[in-house]
Amino acid sequence: METLKKSDFWYDLPEELIAQTPAEPRDSSRLLVYHRDTKEIEHRIFRDITDYLKAGDVLVVNRTRVLPARIYARTVNGGAVEVLLLKRLALDEWEVLVRPGRKCRPGTHLVVSEELALDVLSVTESGERIVKFVYDGTFEDILSRVGSMPLPPYIHEKLSDPERYQTVYSRENGSAAAPTAGLHFTPGLLEKIRGKGVEIAEVLLHVGLGTFRPVKEENVLDHKMHSEYYEVSEEAADIVNRAKREGRRVICVGTTSVRTVETVADKDGFLHACKGNTEIFIYPPYRFKCVDALITNFHLPESTLLMLVSALCSREEVLHIYDVAVKERYRFFSFGDAMLIV
Repeated sequence: METLKKSDFWYDLPEELIAQTPAEPRDSSRLLVYHRDTKEIEHRIFRDITDYLKAGDVLVVNRTRVLPARIYARTVNGGAVEVLLLKRLALDEWEVLVRPGRKCRPGTHLVVSEELALDVLSVTESGERIVKFVYDGTFEDILSRVGSMPLPPYIHEKLSDPERYQTVYSRENGSAAAPTAGLHFTPGLLEKIRGKGVEIAEVLLHVGLGTFRPVKEENVLDHKMHSEYYEVSEEAADIVNRAKREGRRVICVGTTSVRTVETVADKDGFLHACKGNTEIFIYPPYRFKCVDALITNFHLPESTLLMLVSALCSREEVLHIYDVAVKERYRFFSFGDAMLIV
């Protein structure tokens, strides 16, 4: 197999096409539909997605909620430090990203507010910090007061309503970023989809550093994915497995749902209820065991997300689709438009 290079997944994107604010209403964003069998591209509105779903389809969604994971702290000398919560390791211990790192050596004490402080315990191989929080009361309540929504660095506009960076079906706190393909759904659209006889299976993957970390190595195979926590319930596994047995489609909403399902699926595409941590890295050529179709946003050049989408059709096809999307002035990234690959 020839070496897969990071630069193979580069495309040019005019900066003005990076969406700074979400579409209103949610389901009014645009939808590019790509048919893998005919190579046809259609341009629609997201709420038209019902035209491409049929009775018996299963939509797999990620029910994670984004934590107000960005907090601002000070050292004992008054130096400012930005802390981004990535992953809970124990009741009071977290893996975090800090800026600037030089102020956060092991043993450093940081104060966030009268209610919250933290101690740096250690530094990981890849430069994150393991910290222990010190507080009185309930951590989640305190975080809701002192934390802010961790919008990606390419979004410069302030978000007027933090709920717009949550999916309408989000339920379980734990992510450092939103599973953004789900941001296009409204309660009304989901009701219409269910009314067509489409089943919805909820899985959980808490989105962590992988979303923020660029691929640095030119040889893609040298890239190490960050570990993320997932759960697949008995109920979700049963819904998917019934569909697989009956030859019905499993359609994932977002790359996080894909990674969860493909982590758990056996070689025949069946799921079993389990929970754990996944470092699955999907890139071409990958044989999908369970996923038949994908709803996703437009991703950053050279990102692992773009590589995952390229595994579902091909790198050449995806770069062609993105070229068309740029020409058609689609909006890109977290608050941007959507794509359906069938």
